[in-house]
Amino acid sequence: MGRNFQRRVEDFVCEVCGLAVQGTGYTNHCPRCLWSKHVDVHPGDRAASCGGLMQPIGVETRRGRYVLVHRCTRCGLVRRNRVAANDDFEALLRVARGEPTWPR
Repeated sequence: MGRNFQRRVEDFVCEVCGLAVQGTGYTNHCPRCLWSKHVDVHPGDRAASCGGLMQPIGVETRRGRYVLVHRCTRCGLVRRNRVAANDDFEALLRVARGEPTWPR
């Protein structure tokens, strides 16, 4: 984690699929549909004023790990985030194929 990282344990309801997500302090996207929300300038700071939904647009690998690529539907910001162990692997495959993750 970068030195600007702030761990925040927060639960949330996904604004795309409605899943009640239990946060771990590292959770930044919904594990079912993989969508996120543009709320941070630096991870965990909640300083972004945009608030747009972050669409999963790609999957990459870095150092042998999967990384999810999101683009904000409001401002266009692109961010990369580690895939979590509880993320829906079928949804990751859909993102990699360029297919929508929700609705299924």
